[in-house]
Amino acid sequence: MVSAIVLRNIVGTIGNITAFFLFASPIPTFIKIWKSKSVEEFKPDPYLATVMNCMTWVFYGLPIVDPDNTLVATINGAGLAMELIYVAIFFIYTNKKGRVKVISWLFIEFAFMAIVVACALLLRHTHEQRSTVVGIFGVVFTALMGVSPLTVMRKVIKTKSVKHMPFYLSLATFVNALIWVTYGWIRFQVYILVANGLGAIFGAIQLILYGCYFKSTPKDDVVKQSGMQLAMQNA
Repeated sequence: MVSAIVLRNIVGTIGNITAFFLFASPIPTFIKIWKSKSVEEFKPDPYLATVMNCMTWVFYGLPIVDPDNTLVATINGAGLAMELIYVAIFFIYTNKKGRVKVISWLFIEFAFMAIVVACALLLRHTHEQRSTVVGIFGVVFTALMGVSPLTVMRKVIKTKSVKHMPFYLSLATFVNALIWVTYGWIRFQVYILVANGLGAIFGAIQLILYGCYFKSTPKDDVVKQSGMQLAMQNA
């Protein structure tokens, strides 16, 4: 019989793979920005939000906070590196106002993260205490990221078109969240469960909307979806 530890590592490894592809999903967008040397109408907000989310979960997965969540730290570390590359490309090709926005938000995020790290390490002295503090912040940031697709969902309902809601990205987000819910359930880690439970709910809502409005979407708009990108979330 497979032990709970082995099963959890298997599920976590699968979660790392699916999450990596989600982190990589904006690559076509940034290739387009790089080739055109313009950010056009793209905004850095989802990527800046993901930077904060990844930093929080990297810290949560470190042995000094939780000694048995290395897989959470590794995938979010990879995600953090990729998101910083995306932000750097955006910074290069945006205007002065955009650069100021990027620098300001990164400064705020790094400063806030430094405060969280200092408080967790200096004021909390057990793994349970530290994981509680960091886990709460992780759930909050994941919830805030989950709000970002609401504008897209509202647009889908208003236009009765799924043009701006790529099916495969929504499906991948939903499946990835379910994998990490399973990961958190095996050892019962409430913060991973809640964070990814929220992700699964938002993913499910997107899929339901897609099913409702797919037939009313012009076929040409469905084909164009491959170039669209949505913000993502990971444990």
